[in-house]
Amino acid sequence: MATTEVERRRGQLAALSIAAVVIIVGVPLWWRTTETYRAWLPVSQIQELAKLQLQLSADVEVVFARGTVTPEQQKKVPLTQTQDEKHIVDEDTALRYSYEMRYRTATIMEEDALNQPTAAEADLSLHTLSESPCGSLVVYVIPESSALLPEDVDVYIGQRRMALLRIGAQMRVGRTLEQLLAHMEPRIKQVLQVMSFSHTDITAALSDRVRLSPGSKESIADSMRAFKSSPGYEITFSLLNPDPQSHRLHWDIEGAVQTYIQPLLKKLSPVANFSIDSQTLHYAMLGVNPRFDSSRGAYTLNADSLAHVINPVEARLGSNAASSDPVLNFLLYVPDANHSPLYINNRKKQEVPSNAFHSPRWGGIMVYNVDGFYGPEAVFPVDININMAKVMGVFLAQLRLLLGVQSSTPLPGFLVAPCGSTGLADWELDRLMWSRSVENVATATTTITSLAQLLDQIGNIVINDNIAQQVSSAVTSLQLAVAELEAGNLGFALQYSKEAILASERAFFDPSLLHLLYFPDDQKFAIYIPLFLPMCVPILLSLLKIVSEARQKRREKQAKKD
Repeated sequence: MATTEVERRRGQLAALSIAAVVIIVGVPLWWRTTETYRAWLPVSQIQELAKLQLQLSADVEVVFARGTVTPEQQKKVPLTQTQDEKHIVDEDTALRYSYEMRYRTATIMEEDALNQPTAAEADLSLHTLSESPCGSLVVYVIPESSALLPEDVDVYIGQRRMALLRIGAQMRVGRTLEQLLAHMEPRIKQVLQVMSFSHTDITAALSDRVRLSPGSKESIADSMRAFKSSPGYEITFSLLNPDPQSHRLHWDIEGAVQTYIQPLLKKLSPVANFSIDSQTLHYAMLGVNPRFDSSRGAYTLNADSLAHVINPVEARLGSNAASSDPVLNFLLYVPDANHSPLYINNRKKQEVPSNAFHSPRWGGIMVYNVDGFYGPEAVFPVDININMAKVMGVFLAQLRLLLGVQSSTPLPGFLVAPCGSTGLADWELDRLMWSRSVENVATATTTITSLAQLLDQIGNIVINDNIAQQVSSAVTSLQLAVAELEAGNLGFALQYSKEAILASERAFFDPSLLHLLYFPDDQKFAIYIPLFLPMCVPILLSLLKIVSEARQKRREKQAKKD
């Protein structure tokens, strides 16, 4: 009897010991080793960035030349004013534009520069005296008697960050300085709209974040034509020779790129990195049969058929599989002898002067006719040297459009200087940098916000330290970019915005986020029940038996007392 009681007591202690080990050691160890690791994320800062409140600040210096202000007005300069504009785009996005206007009179050296024979020479002389920082503007107010501008022009926009504004003598006579500035304000605001950021451009840069109003169709078309902001682009020049037996083509693409394209890309280096390659494709057809126009004695391609040209050609272009950068394709097509000359017509059935067209976010195609080289005594194949100056002029204009450099129609009374040998004016670069900075900030905030919402909704996703670091880096870069935009430091703002979009995309597309995405709870039970059930059933039965015996003993003791 005593032996049986000892064995029963030993069994109870063994069951309790096993249960204690399972509960105290096993369950916490299993919980710790099977939990989903989720590193800390700056959720509160991400939520603050979701409410995008952007302020763009620009420094504008207005310089009065001799003869534009009266001695009484001159006593009140230098003067500084701040002009603010606020726009509510939607419930989560607000824009504020701040212009720091500084008024002063011209120095002796600036007066000498303004006495140059032409406005272009004055622009160069003023640029030599002092170079305006990125994102800023200088407006020189000149008298009506100045010979720098033609009679029908009162605003000249140069190649640098400088503009000339002519005012009449009647504006300053009998007026206070405040009245003169108020009279000049609408014209200066127009100058800022052209040379600096405009609300239309900034709103178009937010197209991925907000829904644009139907009233800005032109801006929507411009934003859809240009490539989205990217840290890098690939540019491919392709020569298509469908009939090598008729003509042997020679093009100095390397020299042409160095002469015409590289100056532009060098100036655009703050915006993105560029790589260039070229190729020659023989027996490459357009895939569309041109129609013969007997009245002109030439073949034509109508605007409706241009959309069908790209797909057959694109299949032969190839691409760099090792790079994820967008590719800008520029194709030079030389028609074969049986379909030459070939001209492109617009939707009004009129011949396109450049004989070229471009496709939004893809590239451009130019048709280069060589039928003039086929003489009556020509020996085939005919050696033909392509005029690269003519070709690169067309490709350069298309490249500007595809990269987002918009050439808007000048306002009445405005004269815009040619962009020069670099293919890009300084103020055009600033305008592009403003748009790209805002676009990068908007895209990065949308990416980070979407990632935070995804991770909050799906608890099975692992958040490792690398992803947390990328998210924190993106949030920090976004905060710095927003601060630099507010301070008017355009160069730093663009750099931080590029870092933010790179870090946000690396975090969002990290492959480790998908490891446990398709591992729901029912599959966990299907795996763990066969492991734990055989072990837990004996322990639970033993514990139930111990509890039952303890209750039985308690009732027996209570009965003896009674």
